[in-house]
Amino acid sequence: MSAITRTVVGIDVGGTFTDVAVLTDGQLRIHKLPSTPGDPSEGVTRGVADVGVGEADFVHGTTVATNALLEGKGGRTALVTTLGFEDVLEIGRQSRAELYNLNMDRPPALAPWELRFGLPERVEHDGNILEDLTPESLESLTSLIEEAQVDGVAVSFLFSFLNPVHERMTLEALKRLPNPPFISLSSEVLPEFREYERTSTVVVNSYVGPVMARYLGQLEESLGESLRIMQSSGGSITARLAADQPVRTILSGPAGGVVGAFHTGVQAGYPDIITLDMGGTSTDVSLCPGRIKETTSANVGGYPISVPMIEIHTVGAGGGSIARVDSGGALVVGPQSAGADPGPACYGRGEQVTVTDANLVLGRIRADRFLGGRMQLDLERARELLGGLAAQIGSEVETAALGIVRVVNANMERAIRAISLERGYDPRRFTLVPFGGAGPMHSCELAAALGIPRVLVPTHPGILSALGVAVADVVKDYSRTVMLRGDELDRDRLEEEFHGMENGARSELRGEGLPVERMTARRFLDVRYVGQSFELTVDCPNLVQSSRGGRPTDLHQTIGNSFYRAHMQRFGYADRSEAVEVVNLRLKLELAVEKPRAEPQPLGPADASGAVVGREAVVFPEGSLPSNLYERERLTPGNEIAGPALLLQLDSTIVVPPGWGGAVDAFGNLVLEPVG
Repeated sequence: MSAITRTVVGIDVGGTFTDVAVLTDGQLRIHKLPSTPGDPSEGVTRGVADVGVGEADFVHGTTVATNALLEGKGGRTALVTTLGFEDVLEIGRQSRAELYNLNMDRPPALAPWELRFGLPERVEHDGNILEDLTPESLESLTSLIEEAQVDGVAVSFLFSFLNPVHERMTLEALKRLPNPPFISLSSEVLPEFREYERTSTVVVNSYVGPVMARYLGQLEESLGESLRIMQSSGGSITARLAADQPVRTILSGPAGGVVGAFHTGVQAGYPDIITLDMGGTSTDVSLCPGRIKETTSANVGGYPISVPMIEIHTVGAGGGSIARVDSGGALVVGPQSAGADPGPACYGRGEQVTVTDANLVLGRIRADRFLGGRMQLDLERARELLGGLAAQIGSEVETAALGIVRVVNANMERAIRAISLERGYDPRRFTLVPFGGAGPMHSCELAAALGIPRVLVPTHPGILSALGVAVADVVKDYSRTVMLRGDELDRDRLEEEFHGMENGARSELRGEGLPVERMTARRFLDVRYVGQSFELTVDCPNLVQSSRGGRPTDLHQTIGNSFYRAHMQRFGYADRSEAVEVVNLRLKLELAVEKPRAEPQPLGPADASGAVVGREAVVFPEGSLPSNLYERERLTPGNEIAGPALLLQLDSTIVVPPGWGGAVDAFGNLVLEPVG
């Protein structure tokens, strides 16, 4: 498969910093600058100007849609649905996020009751029209929508995933308004069964759509039409497609980090990894058992979203997470964050103690070497404010700082357990890959607590999300509900369905200017036990008739075996006597992009003394210990280090506790393991 070979600029906007990675002829340049929360596009355009690239492909990992959803700053949104189903968003599912909390507050419906409109129409379960949608009802709807002055409209009729004619009629009617709002059709965004998840997803799409459309319009004006946007599934799409379906970008930034970490791990010979992305506001963790895992049943801010996403677990634990004492006298860290403005106390404006302030007081961050010395931190201010917190819990300043680190580590440890042990994976089989500005400062202590045998710190951990965005393939996902069981699992039927999906997908992507003839198609099936309420996704077998002993291979048996193995891995059991059914077909079209050409370098001497730039006291639970300070750029493959030590670089600081040591591998990564 051919690859895109132009200069690619990856841009990741975080809560504190905006990161830029430039790939030219397989070579990497990096840049880091403070984010601009008021208008993220300012930081993006400034960062691009700083690196001074000419003609290039720009790929952007954005949190604009995420923030609009979580902060309730999306557009005024209406829902159009089948008469009698206007309250599907309120009814939801029987499951509760907090089973024993009788006073649990649910997030408000993104389409309030006064903006939910039911139309008399009905499509049967086989796609046949039972009740036609009349011109009179559409005329009445358009008048109500115009009067309501909404920013977005979500259209989700029953069984429209089988027959979308009524949704398309509604779209055409609404487009005739003088100032048509942002309109989403469930048959285009998520043509699958389950009306609650489908409706929730399309409403989220229309809710964040106006915000994303404005943002991407501004970026295209400054960066040009070569702009691509990272999706939650780990691939990029054109800015135009992202503006039409922004719900696919809800986990855009974190997805780039997982892609970058997996690329680094595979290159270094460690395909089984756990990623740890600790930034300024939160920590994102993901488990990759030789592949990047995806899910179609995510919940973001209390709103179900059923488009493909990388499996990522997020906790409010970042460098900017605020430490405080609760009403019971316990030390609490996060989920509130100081963000980029005002930032941690040591940045000079913040008034509250954060994890970054604790690490600075402990000596794990050097005040004069932050961002490669470009940003001076205020140690005395951090110590003074941390002293006030220490007085509340009756401890010394360093003890309070160690407590903050211990609490935030416990939060991240629970997140890693949730994606590993609770999913049937032993963390002792994996390598921890930390990144983000703060990840390498906490990784060894986390690995020790979880029994993870190894930590792999990439060459540029602080900008790995931007690198992941830059190397992510162009990907577009499609799905279709089929509901096939037993004897209905016919090779010709499946091939016909997939062939139709591929033709429609290639036609759409050709209209976006993508070289569809160079794109490859991957096929998947959502399978479950007959009557089960959830599915597992497995690879679709080769539908070309194959023979085994002169007889065609049984398709039902082949799919069943794949499902039983997946069920055993996920839940620890599988009943092979029970029949299975295929619920959805999934199609992934991919276009590879050029990856950095990292040739392994020969390993040199173990002596790393040439990279030592100082020796300072750093506080660990064992006490205040003299620690070597290494300039990471001076380290060469084969160099060995032993803790306690700090490795200083532009985009991050690596903390090597006592009892840990390691060496630089042939690709420039630092591989750390417990000593002895």
